[in-house]
This record gives sequence, C-alpha cells and structure tokens, in this order.
Amino acid sequence: MAHIFKDRGSLGQSERHSMTNNIREDFPSPFGELGCPISASELRETAYEILVGSCRTTGGKPLTYIPQSEKNSSRTTTSVSASPSLQRSLTSTAASKVKKALGLKPSSKGKERSMGPNRTQQPKKAATVGELIRTQMRVSEQSDTRIRRALLRISAGQVREMMYIFLFPVGRRFESIVLPLELLQQFKSSDFPDNQEYERWKKRNLKILEVGLLLHPHLPLDKSNTSSQKLHQIIHEASYKPIETGRNNEMMQNLRTLVMSLACRSFDGSISEQCHWADGFPLNLHLYQMLLEASFDPNEETLLIEEVDEVLELIKKTWVSLGINQAFHNLCFSWVLFHRFITTNQVENELLFAVDSLLMEIEKDAEERKDPIYSKMLSSTVSLILDWAEKRLLNYRNSFHSGNIDLMEIVVSLGVSAAKILVEDISYEYQRKKKDADVACDRVETYIRSSIRTAFAQKVEKAHSTRRSSNNQKNQLPILAILAQEVSEMASNEKDVYSPILKRWLPHSAGVAVATLHSCYGNELKQFISSINELTPGSLEVLGEAQKLEKDLVDLAVEDSVDSEDGGKAIIREMAPYEVEMVVSDLVKSWIKTRVDRLKEWVDRNLQQEVWNPRANKERIAPSAVEVLRLVDEIMEAFFLLPITTHPSLPTGLISSLDKCLQHYIIKATSGCGTRNTFVPTLPALTRCTRGSMFFKKEKSHIAQGRKSHVGTINGDNNCFGIPQLCVRINSLQHIRTELDVFDKRLKARLRDSRSNGSSRTFEHSLDSCKEGIHHLREAIAYKVIFHDLSHVLWDGLYVGEASISRIEPFLQELEQNLEIISMTVHDKIRTRVITDIMKASFDGFLLVLVAGGPSRAFTRQDCKIFEEDFKFLTDLFWSNGDGLPYDLIDKYSIVVQNVLPLFGTDSESLIERFRSLIISSYGASARSSKLPLPPTTGQWNPNDPNTVLRVLCYRNDESAIKFLKRNYDLPKHQ
Repeated sequence: MAHIFKDRGSLGQSERHSMTNNIREDFPSPFGELGCPISASELRETAYEILVGSCRTTGGKPLTYIPQSEKNSSRTTTSVSASPSLQRSLTSTAASKVKKALGLKPSSKGKERSMGPNRTQQPKKAATVGELIRTQMRVSEQSDTRIRRALLRISAGQVREMMYIFLFPVGRRFESIVLPLELLQQFKSSDFPDNQEYERWKKRNLKILEVGLLLHPHLPLDKSNTSSQKLHQIIHEASYKPIETGRNNEMMQNLRTLVMSLACRSFDGSISEQCHWADGFPLNLHLYQMLLEASFDPNEETLLIEEVDEVLELIKKTWVSLGINQAFHNLCFSWVLFHRFITTNQVENELLFAVDSLLMEIEKDAEERKDPIYSKMLSSTVSLILDWAEKRLLNYRNSFHSGNIDLMEIVVSLGVSAAKILVEDISYEYQRKKKDADVACDRVETYIRSSIRTAFAQKVEKAHSTRRSSNNQKNQLPILAILAQEVSEMASNEKDVYSPILKRWLPHSAGVAVATLHSCYGNELKQFISSINELTPGSLEVLGEAQKLEKDLVDLAVEDSVDSEDGGKAIIREMAPYEVEMVVSDLVKSWIKTRVDRLKEWVDRNLQQEVWNPRANKERIAPSAVEVLRLVDEIMEAFFLLPITTHPSLPTGLISSLDKCLQHYIIKATSGCGTRNTFVPTLPALTRCTRGSMFFKKEKSHIAQGRKSHVGTINGDNNCFGIPQLCVRINSLQHIRTELDVFDKRLKARLRDSRSNGSSRTFEHSLDSCKEGIHHLREAIAYKVIFHDLSHVLWDGLYVGEASISRIEPFLQELEQNLEIISMTVHDKIRTRVITDIMKASFDGFLLVLVAGGPSRAFTRQDCKIFEEDFKFLTDLFWSNGDGLPYDLIDKYSIVVQNVLPLFGTDSESLIERFRSLIISSYGASARSSKLPLPPTTGQWNPNDPNTVLRVLCYRNDESAIKFLKRNYDLPKHQ
C-alpha cells in the first residue's frame, strides 16, 4: 500500500500556504483533456441543449412551438410551451434534501442579499426550474428559443416556419438522435443575429461531433474504420471552408451517413437504436460538469442555490444520453464542489464538508464497481483531492492554527477518505477491516511526522538566520539551546491545538508528534556532540536544555499513551535516549584529562627550572609548590562551577587525577636527593693492626686526604641538592600536605552538597607520598650532612692517627653550624624530626668510625674513655642544656652506641673469648674446629653481634688481638 502514497511526502516541503490566503488555485481536469480546442462556454451550450432535449422527451403532454412574437406577449404562454419538468414552479419552501445529505446548512444569504439596501436593481427572479437553469447556465432567451424550435422540428421530422402542433412519434426518443447533426440541418445563417455567430455555432457542433465520435467515442474505433477517416476529413475541411448544411445538400447527406454509422455502433456489431455521441469518456463528464455547475448561485459563487434539489432532478434526466449513473454523478459532483471551493479563494469550508460527505458515498461505490473507466476517473479525481489535502496536511502547522483548526478536521477527513478510496480502488484484496484502520492511522501519522519535520526545519533555519543577523551581540544563547526551548513549546502547542483533532484517526497522535520532535532534535544534537571536543559553557547550556527537553517530551508521550494498548511502550522505544548524562560525563572526563595533562606538563617543565631557593619567599617554600596548589585549586573550583548535575564518579575521577598529578610533583621533587645508602661510605675490608701502627698512622696521615673517595656523593656539586635546598623541598612537601588537608575538608563539604560520596579520604596518594617524601628528605639531609658535608671532619678526620689528638671538637663545631642553618630553614612542624634524624645519622657515623673506620685508625683500651667523653659531647650538642632535643629521645637513639662503647675498654682476651662464645652459639659444634668461621657483616652493631666484636678486635692495637686475627682469619695488616 505504501507505493500508492510514496510520491506525496515531498508535498510537505512546499512553501508556506495559509488556508486563509486569497490565492486562487486551479487544477487540470481529473477527467482528462478533450484533445480539441473547445471552450467551457461551448461545452456549456451543448450541455444545455442536451438537458433541454432530455427533459422534453420525458413529458406526457405534447410539445408546442410558439413564434417569438407571441412568446413575448405573456409569460404564461411561454410556460405552456415547454415540458412540465422544465416549467415546474419554484414556490416550494421545503428544506433541501441534497444540502441536508451533504451536511450543508440551509442558506438565507440569498434572500438577505436580495432584500439588502445596497441592492438597487435586482434581476427578475426565475419562475420555473427551466428558466432558472437557463439563467444559471448563462444561455440567452434567443438561444433557448432557437433550441426549442429546432427540437420541435426534429421531433416532427421536417422543417417548417409556420405555426403547427406536432407530437413525437411513439418510441422516438431523444437518445435516438445525434443532436449536433440534427441542429446543423435545422438552422441557416438567418436564424442567427449575424453570420459570424452562425459560423461559430456550426464549428462548435462539428467539434462536438469530432470529440464525441472520433476522439472519445463510446466504443473504441478500429484503425481500419473508413467512416471515421472520412468524417475527420470533412470536419478538417470545414475549419477553413464553410460547409453547406441544407438537408438536401450532398455534403450534408454524406455527413449524416458517416455520423449515424459511427454513432449507432454496438459491442456486438449490430446497429443500436441509441445514438452514442455524448456518452464517451471524458466528454460526457465534461458536459455533466457544466450541468452540475448550474447548482451554484451566480451572485454568491460559493453557495448552492436553494432549488438545488429540483435542478439536480432535471440534470439526472441526461444520464441516459451522457452515459452517467449514480456513481459517476457522485464522483463528478464531488469534483464540482471541490473545484468550486478551490476557484473561489477557499473561503467556504462547507463545500469541503460536502465533498467529504460525497467521498463516503464514493468509497461505497468503489467497493462495488470495478469498471476500468470508472476506476481511472476515480483515481485521477480522488488523487487531485488527496494531493490538495496532503499539500496542507503534510505541513499542517503552516496551514492551520487555533483560529481555523475546525477546517483542519475537515481537510484531514477529506485526506483520509481519499486515501481509503485509492487503496480500495487499487488494492481490492486488501482486508477491509484492517484497511480502514491502517490507512487512516498511516496517513495521519505521515501527516504528523512530515509537518513536525518541516516545522522543525523551519525553526532551525530561523535560528541560524537570527544568529547570523545578530553576530555582534554578546552573551547569545547557543542555537540548539534556543531550539530546545522552541521545540518544547512546539510539543505543548501540538498537544493542545492539533492532537485533539488528530486523535479521531490516531489515538496516540501527540505521542507520535513528540517522538518525531525528539528524533529531529536528536539528529541535530548528535551533530553538535560530534563537533565538540571540550566542555564549554555553551555546550553545557545546550546539553542542559536537551536533557530538560527530553524529560518534557517523554512526559508528554507517556501522558498521551496512558490509554493505549501497550501503554505507550512503542512510542517510548522509538525515542532513543539522548544520553545527555553520559555525554556530559565523557566531556567532563575529557575536560579533566585536558587540564590534568596540562598540569602535568607544567609540573615537568617547572620542576626542571626550580632552584629551591630558600630566599624565594618568607615561608621558604618553592614557588612551584605554591603554584601547583593554586592550579589544582583553580581546576577544582572550575569543576564545581560547571553547570552540571554532578555524577558521583566525576568528582572522584577529578580528585584521583589531580591526586596523581600532585603525586607526580612530589615524587619529582624528592627524586635525585639521595638516600642513606647514597651517603654512607662502603665499609672497608677487615684488616688487623701491626706493632708500631700508631706511629705509622701519624706518618701516613696523608691517607686521610684520600678517604673522601669512600664517601658517597650526589649529583656532583649541584646547588639544587644543597642542605638549604633540601630543606626547601621538605618545606614544600609540608606545605602541600597542609593544604591538602584544607582541600580535603572543602571537598568533603562540596561532595556532601552534591550527594556524592564525601566520606572517603581525598588526595590519599599525594598525602602518602608527602609523608614518604618528607621522611626520605629528612634522611637525605641527615646522612648528607654527616657523611657528605662533614665527611672531612668525621670520616676523614675523627680518630685518624692517634685518638687523643684527633677528637670530635671539629666535627661538633661544623655540625652545630649546619644545625643552625637547618633550624632556620626547615618548617617548624618538622624541625625536631629533621634534627632527630641528623642526631641518629651522627650516632651512626660516630659508631661507624669506631667499628669500620678503615686502616687509618687503631685503638687501645685507654681510648675508650676518649670515645665515651666525645660521645657525651655529641649528645650534649643535641640536648643543648635542655633547649634541644628531649633527653629521653637522645637516650633512646644513643643506646646502640652506649652498648658498643664498653667493648673498646674490654681487654683483648675477654673479647676473644666473647667472640668465640658468640660464634659457637651462632654456628654450633662445627665452630669448635681450629679455625672459626668469619661472621657476616649485618650492620646491626651490638655487643652480642660476633661481627661487631670482631671489628673491635680488628682495630685493637695489642699483641693478643693481632695474633688471634692472624691465626684464625689471616687478615691483612693495616696499610
């Protein structure tokens, strides 16, 4: 069925056309062209002649001819001279049955106009139906008299100019003559006002013969038919050479013979008693149309006359001559009514109502009749009506409004009825029940979708045009945001104005409309989304309006479909979600990624340039740390200012990304600063003292100059890694840590406001990295100070040579200076921990000098007191008479040194026995062999560690220790 209407969709794209515009439209005749240059007035005259002839043959009384001179004397005489049907009185006041059947209201406009004060001179009112029809068809009294006189002569079979009374012979009817032929024989030029009119009259009749017998005959002509060829030649010659029409004229006799042979043909080849000259299609319909147009008031073109019943009753008398039946009458009359509506500026809506009423009858006719000619005329006529209706209905929002919405109902009914007829006519096997419902629903749905799409396209064009004309204005709303608001208004207007009308044919019409709007806007939205790469205020405005629009449209669709069979599920399924939240989420993620990537690039670039200058600001914080926090805060502020409904995952994603970026800054800030292992020197190989080694060491004191090579270094002499700079790094991390706590509280408050998960810890990785980084930097500062910056007075100077002359004072002096610098530079909250770490590192360094100081050192038992006294000086430095570190803290970290120092005052024999005991307890019975196993270096110095005791023996400058080491391990001598 769809192919029937496949070419109609384009009509919806036509230009705006209002039903109230005074635009006179016209259509080609649905009945087809006659193929001969014959005018409407010529057809009208012929139709009138047929009507008069058809009416005169139906009367029961004789027909009378009265000369013109007597006719003027009395109207009564005239009335007697004609048939009773034509002369029926017009005094009836009963309501018109035809108007009632067509749904037309009885009109009083004619009477009001005739009695109106502005009508100074009214034409004489016709007294009979015949006179009324003559007036309606614009036939002069002279022509009417001539026709009647000719019909009397024809009925008598002779031509006379005298006054006689004749009767039609019994059985001789009007259908048995070819009226144009008979008329040509009855008149001379003297019967007309002038010769020109006479010639025009002759040509008209010849053209009628040509159309009725040659161009559109009742029965098709064979190509071999010589009569048709000869007749065509006679008519052709008559166009430039006047034809003699006398009865005894040879040419006229030939003409009669040819005409009658063609007119009296029948399907079975016999000679028909009825002459077929006006009943061929479409000539008969053109003639019948002229008769039906006499039903309209000449003074008020849009109104049917009150006497329409009587007029149509007479017109039906021509059915036999014209080959018309009730089905053709309904079809032709519907076209006449429709054509009159079109050609009178489309102002009388009742005419459309009448056409719709007739289409209902035509639909019944179409079911019963399968005549090919009728089907062809039906299809062409109804198609024109449907085309006209659909031109408006496929864009009904431009054609109708609240002021003329009643007209829309008529036009929709007209379009649906026409569509049903076309389906019935073309697809007869289509199931009747299903057809009615499907055609109506399908067409109305097509009208809705086409109108909505056209209106939407106009809105889009208008929006673009408005934007182009106002390019210079600031703060303009994006086009799609404006469009979303207008679409919402369109949907409400559709529901309030149009859907109440369309529900008659399509119950869920509002749902179809909003679904179409949803689709139209969705297509524009898809293009918009594909064109945006980042989140902007404009894009958010559009997406917000789109989300609001979708909610409004879905609500309307659900409301409209509550009573439908599926509860509106089909409509809702058609409305593919815009998924605005997902789009916004993706854009926000892109927004986050873009800014985080920029921030990371900034971190990498600025950390390469950062010099960690302690004088950069009074807080002694790296400018890059301040700036990175400011950038993070700006990103968070910008995020929460985005006009979006925050999805729980989005803030989490933002914070996680910023957390990683800050963590990247922290890791980069602590990288390259060194560790404990970086600065603590590699332990020298175990050696044994030699006799006189004390003096040897004094002589070889230059060895101390080379000890620095054993101390770890970091990045050469780069000032970025100096102690003040490391302090600035610690301060920066502490500042970040403090600010992250502030961020955390602020974010949790905002996340609670946005109903996101605000209970979890924010910036967790950055905080952990800060903690680890600060600890790492504290350790780096401590061991760098002790083992790198002070290595010349600790590792390379303390107790080198003779212990009594290379004591700890130089180390303490420089250590105190460094402590003062660090105390002034490092942040108050971490100062104690930094100094504590330096104390621990100094204790480790002091002990490492004693147990792993290398071959430049050799001690005696008496040196133990020096060590104890120097260590006391070291601890006092950190205690600082109570102004430094707490005594308990100092005591806690000095316990290792205090436990090891007594070993240096223990005699060698006791140390050897202690060592043996520890080895046996560690290695078991296997250690009782002649040679003891060499214990590994654990670095955990304590009196119960065999490696610690062994190292004390290695630096013991006495005979027993030297021999023990030589005998058991064959250790090399100090060099």
